[in-house]
Amino acid sequence: MTDGLEGPDAMPTAALPAVVARVTALADRLGVPHAEVFDVGRLSAASGVPESVVGALLGGRPAGEPDVQARFVQRLDLLRRTRLKPNGRKYTQQEIADGAGMSRQQAGALINGDRRPTMEHCDAIQRFFRVHAGFLTAEDPEALASALQRTEQELLQQLADRERQAAAVDDDPLERLLQDHGVRGIAWRAAQLPTDQHRDKVAEWLDMLLESVKRPES
Repeated sequence: MTDGLEGPDAMPTAALPAVVARVTALADRLGVPHAEVFDVGRLSAASGVPESVVGALLGGRPAGEPDVQARFVQRLDLLRRTRLKPNGRKYTQQEIADGAGMSRQQAGALINGDRRPTMEHCDAIQRFFRVHAGFLTAEDPEALASALQRTEQELLQQLADRERQAAAVDDDPLERLLQDHGVRGIAWRAAQLPTDQHRDKVAEWLDMLLESVKRPES
């Protein structure tokens, strides 16, 4: 097994800081906590990179890069711990062997690091565990950048959804009124008032306010 297993389209290591910066900017714009988008455990499971290395890379610190075979064994162990059967148990060596189209002896040797995997082994095991190509072989910064790119896509989708909702509000005067004046929040607070008389006064005010605008004819 050689570094060629990483493929001709491997992401440059320098891409990681750029992805981190884009995800940070999107999270800030959406008001999503950094602890959520940069959750070390989640990113480790998504990328195959050990949590300690994820933390170091996110902090801009160098992390020791294992050789390709050690990386394969490390990532395969993580898959077995995080991609479980429906009953919550690990896949056995025999189940992995059957699913990847190899003998139990081959699977055992690969899992234990006693055999150097081929590209075919990697592809078969990645298909069995339903992870993306390169999961078992990509260098740590590349793997982490790929996982963060998927986070970036999710945040971009959230941003697009929010902008569509904002556009819908702009087109609807009643919705704009509800948003601009915090009418829903006022109604919730009115429900906390001690007597029906107090709530009736607030309800009368809200009725007057809501009647001041009409939805456009559909």
